[in-house]
Amino acid sequence: MKALRWHGLKDLRVEHIEEPTALPGKVKIKVEWCGICGSDLHEYTAGPIFIPEGAPHPITGEKAPIVMGHEFSGQVVEIGEGVSKVKVGDRVVVEPIYACGTCDACKSGYYNLCSTMGFLGLAGGGGGFSEYVAAEEYMVHKIPDSISYEQGALVEPSAVALHAVRQSKLKVGDKAVVFGAGPIGLLVIEALKASGAAEIYAVELSPERKQKAIELGAIVIDPKEYDVVEEIHKRTGGGADVAYEVTGVPPVLTQALNSTRIGGELMIVSIFEKEASIKPNNIVMMERSIKGIIGYRNVFPAVISLMAQGYFSAEKLVTKRIKLDEVVEEGFEALLREKNQVKILVKAE
Repeated sequence: MKALRWHGLKDLRVEHIEEPTALPGKVKIKVEWCGICGSDLHEYTAGPIFIPEGAPHPITGEKAPIVMGHEFSGQVVEIGEGVSKVKVGDRVVVEPIYACGTCDACKSGYYNLCSTMGFLGLAGGGGGFSEYVAAEEYMVHKIPDSISYEQGALVEPSAVALHAVRQSKLKVGDKAVVFGAGPIGLLVIEALKASGAAEIYAVELSPERKQKAIELGAIVIDPKEYDVVEEIHKRTGGGADVAYEVTGVPPVLTQALNSTRIGGELMIVSIFEKEASIKPNNIVMMERSIKGIIGYRNVFPAVISLMAQGYFSAEKLVTKRIKLDEVVEEGFEALLREKNQVKILVKAE
């Protein structure tokens, strides 16, 4: 079958590899659509970050070259011995977290914080940028017929957004600000709407992404036109209750922190490639708090339910659909050069 594999920095190749089989406890899925994630892009431009290179991953036993892709939907075509959760023909999405099950985090239920955590599509196990994937049964979630396969490919990134909001101190009626209206930032806006935020602000430079944020109901603040911190404090009457940093740009971290009110909270949703400095007094003197999140846990069913109600719409967020053979130039490179792109979906054929 065809698959996209990471060989090294700026070295992605569509290659022919062996098609997986449904071993005991595994579910073989024909991939329908797979989204290109920001973390995929980070691996392309600055990796390896999550991808094991040199030594194999402790859970998967694999190392580069790795099949990429962890935001995907598809149909079950084969089940391994012992599988009872799904059957052939089921429409599914995959929650791609590998966890050891024995470390302190896993024992406490925080499987996304596992000391050896990895992602299918980044740590091995196959990936969604391929024709077929054989995933562990526990990773697989069924989706109803009312949710399209394109929509299903957004379940994984939507889970990141919903987890970020659920882990924050946000309450119904609060005011929130999202720094960065890329794919995850826009999904955070959707999660904030679903969670009852009264006012949602989005800080963004790109005209196209600003328009997407407006379409989703956010009030946009362009940092070229305003002193962002001053403007947020003015419009909210003292600062946002919660700020979500979704850019990974070091100077934005300070802006996001300072945009919050007394006792406010900064949620760090990004993966940073470089160090970012802040002044501790900006936390201490306002009794603010800072919290980070990675991935998600126990939210896929909630995301699927919200999607069935119309949230996290693929029609509003997907800006391009391409074939697997085009994935490097029309996918990864396009995301680097075309700032109007939000979410690009890839179909293996």
